[in-house]
Amino acid sequence: MRISLRGGLRWLYPGMRIKRWGLLVLCSTALLVMVLLVVLGKDKIHLLYELVPKESVPRETIIALVFILGIAGFTLGISRLVRSIARGVAPGSEEKTTDLIFRTRILERGPRVVALGGGTGLSTLLRGLKETTSNITAVVTMTDDGGSSGRLRAELDVLPPGDVRNCILALAEDEARMERLFQHRFRGAGELDGHSVGNLLLVGLEQATGGFDRAIEEMSHILNVRGRVLPATLTRTQLVARMEDGEWVEGETRVAHDPRRIRQIRLSALAVPPHPEVLEAIERAELLLLGPGSLYTSLIPNLLVEGISQALEKATCEKMYVANLMTEHCETDGFTLRHHLEVLNEYVPLRSFSSVLINTTPPVERLLRSYREERAEPVKDDLKDGNEYGLEAIREDLLGTIELEGKLTVKHDPHKLARAIVRHSRAFSRRMITPSPRQADEAAPPAD
Repeated sequence: MRISLRGGLRWLYPGMRIKRWGLLVLCSTALLVMVLLVVLGKDKIHLLYELVPKESVPRETIIALVFILGIAGFTLGISRLVRSIARGVAPGSEEKTTDLIFRTRILERGPRVVALGGGTGLSTLLRGLKETTSNITAVVTMTDDGGSSGRLRAELDVLPPGDVRNCILALAEDEARMERLFQHRFRGAGELDGHSVGNLLLVGLEQATGGFDRAIEEMSHILNVRGRVLPATLTRTQLVARMEDGEWVEGETRVAHDPRRIRQIRLSALAVPPHPEVLEAIERAELLLLGPGSLYTSLIPNLLVEGISQALEKATCEKMYVANLMTEHCETDGFTLRHHLEVLNEYVPLRSFSSVLINTTPPVERLLRSYREERAEPVKDDLKDGNEYGLEAIREDLLGTIELEGKLTVKHDPHKLARAIVRHSRAFSRRMITPSPRQADEAAPPAD
């Protein structure tokens, strides 16, 4: 039987620094009671004894009730006091007091994690990871040219805000509310049709502050994010791919939907410098995470930015690749896990990585049929333990589903993914970080 951390047991969560002070309060209260008894003297204390019935059963019942009421009142008073102080420190926060204390006490002592990617894969990872550490740096690809981001790039000559927006929202304190508001897309016949509130806010903040990185900082401050989000580069560039017949195709959207096999991929500019803080974050990281995300259009574009691949190779910290769940039509048709690794190894030496995290749970047949109709399938795990890259294969149930645009879609479950990373990462074990009270509640089955 597993004990959940719901209710009062949350206060017993390790590292909260509550138990020690609670014990001190109890001991101090006991000392005060002893002093009070001495001051009152035997005569006055004797009057108190006279108020209690002499008969054994009523006497013991009254003593037990008074004891229970005293403990209950003491506990309630202390918890309400802590809650009042917490609300004063964080006014307007809907976060439970224990979660607030957990975040400030535990998460801020978590390992420094750098996650590289783009698309929905990176935001999914961040959504679970923020419950294990606040020291997160998300490095986001800057080659998106589709949808609202593509239109804004073409009309206003700005960097694509879409993936950055998703990552900021994933790290936001009040994620559910902010996502509902900032993911809203305008409807109508005008130029705003299809644009999201978050994209327009980022573009507006860029014009107001004079820089895309400063716009990210401002939006992160507004949404009170855990960690930070960095664009891989501040240079406007496009993704360019050489297809199997030798033709070069420019633009991420065109590359992703071209049915021909991709043979090589690069950026349109010859030298694309990284954001100044990206290389510093990689150098200081205790754990580097690559993926999940579209192989050619989310992961590799980050590795093409000048210096990032070399910094990943040189980094002496633990490095983990998170394998994709499904292939993508056109981009990775028929790719197994080894195919993904072979392509990645052309852009960053995988022998410098520690491990690869692999899902073991297939989607239900109903979802599989839907994906097969779109010519996608689960990524086949054909990696041997003694592989040429020296990667430790970590196999876990990572499967989740979300509804996107009214359609059930297979995605990594953010909490399963975060728990697997915590369990198998030396960076977390050194810090003795465990899932937050909220994650522990979600993971715990009902008590028997």
